[in-house]
Amino acid sequence: MFDLNNPSAFTRRRFLAHGLTLASAAVTVPAFLQRSVLGLPQPAPGMTSIPGVPEERIVVVVQLSGGNDGLNTVVPYQEAAYYKSRTSIGIPAGRVLKVGDEVGLHPTMTGFKDLYDQGLLTIVQGVGYPNPNRSHFKSMDIWHTADTTATGDGWLGRYFDSQCCGYGAGESGQAPTKQAKAAAKIDNTQIGIAMGREAPLAMRGRSIQPIAFESADLFRWTGSAEEKSLTKYYDKLTKASAQEVAAGMRETNSDFLGRTALDAQVSSDLIRKAVATKPTTPYPGGNPLADQLRMVASMIHAKLPTRVYYVTLGGFDTHAGQGGENGNHARLVGQFAAAVKAFYDDLKAQRNDTRVLSMVFSEFGRRVGQNGSGGTDHGTAAPMFLIGPMVKAGVSNKHPSMTDLDSGDLKHNVDFRSVYATVLANWLKGDADAILEGKYMRAPVLKA
Repeated sequence: MFDLNNPSAFTRRRFLAHGLTLASAAVTVPAFLQRSVLGLPQPAPGMTSIPGVPEERIVVVVQLSGGNDGLNTVVPYQEAAYYKSRTSIGIPAGRVLKVGDEVGLHPTMTGFKDLYDQGLLTIVQGVGYPNPNRSHFKSMDIWHTADTTATGDGWLGRYFDSQCCGYGAGESGQAPTKQAKAAAKIDNTQIGIAMGREAPLAMRGRSIQPIAFESADLFRWTGSAEEKSLTKYYDKLTKASAQEVAAGMRETNSDFLGRTALDAQVSSDLIRKAVATKPTTPYPGGNPLADQLRMVASMIHAKLPTRVYYVTLGGFDTHAGQGGENGNHARLVGQFAAAVKAFYDDLKAQRNDTRVLSMVFSEFGRRVGQNGSGGTDHGTAAPMFLIGPMVKAGVSNKHPSMTDLDSGDLKHNVDFRSVYATVLANWLKGDADAILEGKYMRAPVLKA
């Protein structure tokens, strides 16, 4: 039994085993279970914001897992080489949703065409990196770490670390100072939230880890149901003042239990309450990405101070039976476009659309030519999309050559880290060079 006079006897393991249920196996250890400082910088006394930090701005990352076929997503309908290479899966020129004189969207992507016509979509073509890797796992790690060696912390994790602990990515091996710990407020709702079974590498830092869950119903505090002795301790803690909790910085199990219990309850209640609210506009049914974005929109509407959300749609590894106008790929890109359109309709109805920049990527594109199974194999460069009222709408650059290829693959003409650098520096106002551990040209994708 837990002794209130000797809280250190109650171990971390026992606390996690009995006190907190987080989507069963569907949740990684979230930031409020870490021992060190967990929050982003807080305003100075008497101020409501931090100079230079746009706290109202949000980034939503949409990952298309499996390697989306960029050539059948943004179709170079004027290129004879495209149709010569894709005799049965090419999209007829008369069927594409034209977004320029040279390219058009897949015909199922009517939602994206609507966003384009509203000036909310920019298309960046031929995005990749030098010496591309065609392994799903290696290439995804490269995108997640923003490092072609596929090693290190996640690029968004480094952003959170730099914001929280006052040091750049190049110094991320350094622990936060005692002063930084003492000055920071524990507020885990300001870290990233990922929708899914586990948090992506992109969001994992040294000091800050994201929350990840599939179902908000399972994201809950269960201390009262599992351990009455813990409930007594929890009740005692929650009656303490915020100053008393924030002041508990000693390296003891008691402090750990106090902060994690309090943060777990607050986060669980806030997120479940937010997700339970009905959306302001309808979302398409039977669409897993739409379900995730609906929850994200609800959390934004509830004014959670989270700055980065991460959602994923899988199934894009179309080696066989890909189809052209119809088929598996057509269904996937149709779902994707409809979900994002519904998301921005919801945000606009909330009057939150100007706060939210969405960025869409896949780990690689597909080869130019179709294979013998009516599908496409792993390739290289592919389009990225940025969505929101803050983007420079349109097609931002020329399509890669369809004839000057690298062993049957497109040659990239934009380094993906240029897009990351623009999002970090121009939207989130972070130190992009330190976070990405290098200098990259800013991609002209956002309005001044």
